[in-house]
Amino acid sequence: MSSAVNKTKPAVKRPSPKPFKFGYLVHDVSRIRRTVMDQVMRPLGITRSQWTVLTALARGGNDGMMQVDLARLLEVGKVTVGGLVDRLEATGHVERRPDPTDRRVKRVFITEQGFEVIQKMIAISVKVNERILRNITPEQQRVTEDVLYTVKQNLKEIVAETAQSGRTEEFGSQLLDMDVGNRISDLP
Repeated sequence: MSSAVNKTKPAVKRPSPKPFKFGYLVHDVSRIRRTVMDQVMRPLGITRSQWTVLTALARGGNDGMMQVDLARLLEVGKVTVGGLVDRLEATGHVERRPDPTDRRVKRVFITEQGFEVIQKMIAISVKVNERILRNITPEQQRVTEDVLYTVKQNLKEIVAETAQSGRTEEFGSQLLDMDVGNRISDLP
């Protein structure tokens, strides 16, 4: 009768994403919130992309917006926005009108039907946000909003700096010369 020898290898210290908990939570909360909003907006017959266009137009007042500006604001391509506007126009939520100063340009305007849907979206969003923020004090909410606003400003600075300089070494290339596993495990 032979006995099997249990040979165990020493544990290898693997990198852990635990230091990135903040980024994970921001991403996950945003993803889950989008899923919830999709579900509650579905009965209005509006997709997430379409209600994003409607809300962007509504935030700009109703002076109309050129599709190119809308695409830039939403950070999507002009063709994508064109398709969304086509569908919203076909369902009566928006309309294209000639620009008063440039006949080559058409501006996108929200119709009365579009404003009715936006009003319903706002009412639904208020209820969803109340539910999402249940058990969170007004002070916790204020602090969270302040922190997220600061993070947003920091990210905008990084985007502007890296776009201007084209350099991203601050965030990665110098790590190639380091023992990344040890560095990550040393973070709080």
